[in-house]
Amino acid sequence: MQIDDLFNILHNAIESRHNGKKISLKDMAQSLGIAMRTYQDWKLGRAKPQAASVVMKMLGELEDDEIIRVVRKINKLNG
Repeated sequence: MQIDDLFNILHNAIESRHNGKKISLKDMAQSLGIAMRTYQDWKLGRAKPQAASVVMKMLGELEDDEIIRVVRKINKLNG
């Protein structure tokens, strides 16, 4: 899987969570605290943040329930 595929899957999943309401690249970037151009480059595959692929590989080593626990813990730290 390519990094742009990952960002597109995640973007679509977040849109689905909001009842299919489209989320602009600008709004998504703002919610993530990054520049819109940076997010656009990631989503289009023009730039590939190394951390994203490493994080996905690490999550891939965990069972589903462990992934949920880790993501919730991360969200608490960022929230």
